[in-house]
Amino acid sequence: MWRRSSLVVAAAAAVFAVALFVGARYGLMLAVGLGLGITLEGLRFGFAGPWSAMILRRDPAGMLAQLLAIGLVALVALPLLAGNPGELTGAEAPVGFAMIAGAFVFGAAMQVVLGCGSGTLVNAGSGNAVALTALPFFAIGSFLGAYHLIWWTGLGALPILKLTGWPGVAATLAGLAAVAFVLWRIAPPENRRLPRRLIAAALLLAGFAILNLITAGQPWGVVYGLGLWVAKAATASGADLSASAFWSAPGTVERLKASVLTDYTSLTNFGLIFGAFLVASWRIGGLSQKVAPLRARAWVAAAVSGFLLGYSSRLAFGCNVGAFFSGISTGSLHGWVWFAAAFAGSIYGVRLRPFFMQAAKP
Repeated sequence: MWRRSSLVVAAAAAVFAVALFVGARYGLMLAVGLGLGITLEGLRFGFAGPWSAMILRRDPAGMLAQLLAIGLVALVALPLLAGNPGELTGAEAPVGFAMIAGAFVFGAAMQVVLGCGSGTLVNAGSGNAVALTALPFFAIGSFLGAYHLIWWTGLGALPILKLTGWPGVAATLAGLAAVAFVLWRIAPPENRRLPRRLIAAALLLAGFAILNLITAGQPWGVVYGLGLWVAKAATASGADLSASAFWSAPGTVERLKASVLTDYTSLTNFGLIFGAFLVASWRIGGLSQKVAPLRARAWVAAAVSGFLLGYSSRLAFGCNVGAFFSGISTGSLHGWVWFAAAFAGSIYGVRLRPFFMQAAKP
């Protein structure tokens, strides 16, 4: 009990310290990240797992909860964005060849390690060895994907297309409802119920995502922060990133020079990890996500998949959070295309996972 209480005190102290020494807004962003991590781990809410459940067992519950959360955020976010164009920005990105291919690869890779961007952070925080292996490679992949991003987008892309205001709300909710109906309709009767746990998780997740938008002026994201950590380490070691149009952009250079505690995405990522750690430590038996002994190829697959997750998500302008969740909820049409491409990739990924993630022979 003392250890559990000390962890809660440590989390509160971290939020207070960031608010005191860096700024109240940054402290609040760390608190938002903690709330997201506690929600995802505490209520067993995720993205990769529910997609797998739908593909393998026609169980739509997790995906329906995701759609519910996205709809709730859209209901608030789209009017806010329309009314505050100079203060708030959406998760807007163009649809292009690299974006579609990146989303497809991401969908496959996340099923191999059973974790998307937020899922990898949460699983790592709760002690999952596969996620802990994948995470550093995810960060390296994110850095390199951003390094090459301009070349990839040069292969061809449409202008940014987006839904705005109340018409955008109506169109987004109609699209989400249509997807939800299809998922519900093809599920067997015993799988057509949405558990209260997932409803509660969707409500909390939506609340924290809206708070993220209002506080940071931008939607919830994951991938940029991971690449930024590697870029900071690279520049600190003397690396020259001027050859990359992305990392040499004026705004990015400023972030590389500034403290990581002033980067909103990094703060929520830190919160995701520690929030999951809090919940896992609170449970009886400590860290909850223990992995059975795996063959050597499983650890290689975890590292390679982690790298692919990072690299492909930069090409796709986000992961399940930054592209799917935040993209759709803030009106970017690339979020819908990302969803279709990543789900198609997931269909292949669930077939690959049994081959790579085999337990070691006793």
